[in-house]
Amino acid sequence: MAVVLLDGLNEQQREAVTAVEGPVLVLAGPGSGKTRVLTHRIAYLIREIGVYPGGIVAVTFTNKAAGEMRARVEGLLGGRLSGLQIGTFHAICARLLRREAQFTRHRADYLIYDTDDQVALITQTLNELNLDTKKYRPRQILDRISGAKNELIPPEQYQATGYMGEIVRRAYERYQELLVASNARDFDDLLMDTAILMRENDAVREKYQRFFEYLLVDEFQDTNMAQYELVKILAKPQDNVFVVGDEDQAIYGFRGADYRNVLQFRRDFPQARVILLEQNYRSTQIVLDAARAVIDKNSHRTPKALFTDQIGGTPVSVFEAYSEADEAEYVIERIHELRKKERLEYRDFAVMYRTNAQSRALEEAFVRNNVPYRLVGGVGFYKRREVRDLLAYLRLVNNPDDAVSFSRIVNVPKRGIGKKTVEDFQRWALKQRYSTGQALAALAKGEVCPLNAGAVKKLADFHALLVEWQTLASAGNLVALAEDIIVKIGYTLHLHEISDRPEEAIERQENINELLALLAKEPEKPLGEFLEDVSLVADVDALATDENTATLLTLHAAKGLEFPVVFITGLEDGLLPHLRSLDEPEGMAEERRLLYVGLTRAKTHLFLSYAFRRMTYGDSSPGIASRFLADIPARLLQGASAGLSSRRDYQTYQEAIRWQDETTWDNETSPEGDEARAHIRGQIQRFSSRPPLRFIAGLRVYHHRFGEGMVIESRPIGGDEEVTVSFKAHGIKRLTGSFLAILEE
Repeated sequence: MAVVLLDGLNEQQREAVTAVEGPVLVLAGPGSGKTRVLTHRIAYLIREIGVYPGGIVAVTFTNKAAGEMRARVEGLLGGRLSGLQIGTFHAICARLLRREAQFTRHRADYLIYDTDDQVALITQTLNELNLDTKKYRPRQILDRISGAKNELIPPEQYQATGYMGEIVRRAYERYQELLVASNARDFDDLLMDTAILMRENDAVREKYQRFFEYLLVDEFQDTNMAQYELVKILAKPQDNVFVVGDEDQAIYGFRGADYRNVLQFRRDFPQARVILLEQNYRSTQIVLDAARAVIDKNSHRTPKALFTDQIGGTPVSVFEAYSEADEAEYVIERIHELRKKERLEYRDFAVMYRTNAQSRALEEAFVRNNVPYRLVGGVGFYKRREVRDLLAYLRLVNNPDDAVSFSRIVNVPKRGIGKKTVEDFQRWALKQRYSTGQALAALAKGEVCPLNAGAVKKLADFHALLVEWQTLASAGNLVALAEDIIVKIGYTLHLHEISDRPEEAIERQENINELLALLAKEPEKPLGEFLEDVSLVADVDALATDENTATLLTLHAAKGLEFPVVFITGLEDGLLPHLRSLDEPEGMAEERRLLYVGLTRAKTHLFLSYAFRRMTYGDSSPGIASRFLADIPARLLQGASAGLSSRRDYQTYQEAIRWQDETTWDNETSPEGDEARAHIRGQIQRFSSRPPLRFIAGLRVYHHRFGEGMVIESRPIGGDEEVTVSFKAHGIKRLTGSFLAILEE
């Protein structure tokens, strides 16, 4: 059967699959079949080497990737594999911490707080510390705390530097106390607590080192310090650790990921075998050459000579739009054109951008032109108000100490328990050293507290509902539990009260129905397990692949995806590379890697665009084409920058044909060389020999399809003119002058 498992693999892939003993570092270029290598290696270890599946741990970065990997391994081996652990770092750590809860400060049924929960809890923390949340913004404090946790620094070891550092130290300490009191962990805790437990508890560490015989890690360049520490600990003593990564695709530095872990791995495991996967099975050679030209400018990387059997390909298109609206219309036009010409589906197209704010103009164009699309990174299903409300009830039923969920729904729908009552209740609970659940139970038993009688009764009634639902939950039917909650609190009526129109209420109800359907898939699953699964879902995990819609997403969200046609919009200095990175060498290197990831998502067609003017913070300001475009050889391009040897050539050429005569240009020196100057002189002569432009700015024109418009600018093209026109009903278009009629004034 080994022949079957190794069939279809290239030489480097076979070497990686069969490198059984000792540490292995696989540097895998984009589209080089790394998932195939990982899955075939797992199957090879089980079938050919006889490794027990339970002794293998494969770590991925998304639940979706983990599910696909498991399905492919089981497909190779012809059946389900019990014991084989494939999951994200967070999921594997979450299970381990539940199993070893006796050695931690949390119970085994702890909750996992997502970002919104964290913000709510840190806000409560800052309020308790009498700190102004407008001055000390919760998300900024959380970022500092997250950074400390990623460096495995618990609150008692946090070293404050300066006044702001002291604020963070106090907030970190109290925030962590509130998490423990709520029997909750945030995502960073899952990693930090596991690493510290392994580091400090010899028995637990040795137990898992014996149990985990082979460790495989995907996307190794995206690991942070805590994750790498776990890899080093779990790899011992066998050192059978197999990591797959690519420094060129490290784009999550803002999350604490450190691509230098690839280099550190070589230092920590000097005997590691290093294997390069350079053959690409996704893109055309032109796409790969363009991507290589961009990434080769980065230092501190292992050069990879990406190649493919798909020789040649369609040139990379570069388009200079007048504005973001013009850019969006260009995208729509190319989609229509390619769908008609090559019979592509909408799902074959992806439009990428650097920041979420750039999606606005694109979405408007897609809606206006009736092109179906899905927006990755919008309001995800589990982030929607009504879904979060019902989940908060389920979480509180599962864990009455969950202070965040209590604060969210104790007065949803309204039951006369206002903000002041909640604050007074929390202050009293804090003074008595009660958790939320303990405080509610104490009130229900009649313990004296400073709240008025009406407030005490309402809170006691709420506690009675929780007890009733806990009894129902113990029966094991999650659908019955959720439906009972909806009925008892009158949530259907509440949906109409919070909706601005009937259609919105229907949509909210449909979301509730979808959640009930999700519960019905595994009605006997323990409530705690269901809530953990929900907590670990990422946006990309929920990305539907069967819908026939174009995909709009940020470049950060594009990692791991591929499409026949890719548009990368907003290629302007200040956007890509981002303004924050222009003066930071490491930041610029990551911006270059970000573009590289976007370029290598394309299979056959790649469109790059930038805008002459873009609306930013309410002002329309001129833009400059991204400096990264100058890195792509002209032979690979068609469009705005084709034929110019560098961005500097392009800018000088533009200035020359608009403002300078040839004599002035000849007297200047240019490091681009005689060939570049000769090229630009030729362009100037070619344009200066043409007759004057017919279509000048401000001229009124008519088009048979778009109607009346006004010329913004024009430039010669071939024997005609390319005219930018603002139409009353259709916005800004770029058209050939021969299709326009000049209107008499």
